Amino acid sequence: MGMMRKLIASGVAAKVFQEAKKPQNQAKIKKFISDFQNKNSGGGGAGKGRGAVR
Repeated sequence: MGMMRKLIASGVAAKVFQEAKKPQNQAKIKKFISDFQNKNSGGGGAGKGRGAVR
């Protein structure tokens, strides 16, 4: 059962990497990352980093 899961996961990962190499998908990925960073950067610094060092 575990070996089958690993085979499926590796197949899915290979497909994702294959699709990510296409230029039209690279543009979508860059836009998604940009939007995500812009959305998360508006918090005034709260919640960033690892927090207080103990």
